[in-house]
Amino acid sequence: MANVLRMRYVVIMAGGSGKRLWPLSRQGMPKQMLHLVGDTSLLRMAFDRVVDVVGAEQVWVCTGADYADTVRAELPEMPAENILGEPVGRDSLNAVAWPAAVLAAADPDAVVAMVTADQIMQPVEAFQDALRTGFEVAEADRTALVTFGVVPTTPHTGYGYLHRGDGVEGHPEVFEVLEFKEKPDRETAQAYLDSGDYWWNAGMFVWRADTLLAQLEHLVPDGHRTVRVLAAEPDRLDELFPTLPKISVDYAVMEPVSQGRGTEGARVVAVRLPINWHDVGGFPSLAEHLPRDEHGNAIDGASLLLDATDNLVINKTDDGGVLAVLGMTDTIVVRHGNVTLVCPVDQAERIKELVAQAEEGLGSAYA
Repeated sequence: MANVLRMRYVVIMAGGSGKRLWPLSRQGMPKQMLHLVGDTSLLRMAFDRVVDVVGAEQVWVCTGADYADTVRAELPEMPAENILGEPVGRDSLNAVAWPAAVLAAADPDAVVAMVTADQIMQPVEAFQDALRTGFEVAEADRTALVTFGVVPTTPHTGYGYLHRGDGVEGHPEVFEVLEFKEKPDRETAQAYLDSGDYWWNAGMFVWRADTLLAQLEHLVPDGHRTVRVLAAEPDRLDELFPTLPKISVDYAVMEPVSQGRGTEGARVVAVRLPINWHDVGGFPSLAEHLPRDEHGNAIDGASLLLDATDNLVINKTDDGGVLAVLGMTDTIVVRHGNVTLVCPVDQAERIKELVAQAEEGLGSAYA
């Protein structure tokens, strides 16, 4: 068992800037480092979920190079050399491919779990059991790319879905993935829920490093060559990483393999994940974890509300100020530092446009 555990690794993907949580999340302090729920950062939560499965020395973090020192301070138990700092963001394909190449170079038998730093899961023990199952499947089957399907509880329109097929022999909680589905409309999401054949796509994976790299070589050969060079010549990171194709791992690898376009025999399977799960991608999902008053307002921080219902009100300033809201419904009101945001809940996805405007017109102090 000890030898098996030594070849198991977890990489926490923590590179996103979290623009949909601006102004809480800023260029110098992304959402995964923030204490959004309670007194623990999302990154720390992610680390605590996996450290009991593989041990601190086997946990790695792939993040932005500018955040490396912050990660090191947040996770002092983890070896400093286990932090991979991307000089620029190149989407999720490279956040999984580069670590796979690095780990494969150091350990040809490496089996790697890729987990995210912006999710909240309960109970943690159920996730850990599913993670161990994912490792077992990937170790036993070189053809398998393993993902995780969260059993849906609502017809959520903000998540992608997995269409599951037949079960995998010997693993009652593991199923073939027939196809990936984009975020659906309400009617389609309800049909998915009613069928029982669709799971939320958790965006987490387990695979043998060499299995993932074989699919990359087949489907994205230029990217494969580059990450192999980066693993052998890390001093060329600033030169080569920005040349990698900017594409998600779902589009580049997982969907093609599920459609039979990977190497011969390659397949995608999903581990059933029966947990309470939230992807804290923006303010509406964050609101689900905050206490609400008798009028449905989710509140964090000093505030005063009158004739206000179903709002999200967050006051994260330390100047003793109070955030006052009068006569508003279904509105996001956030005060943090030198920025106050007021936005209808149904316009939350457009906050990224404001960030771009702040970057261009006001400078980094406001973005």
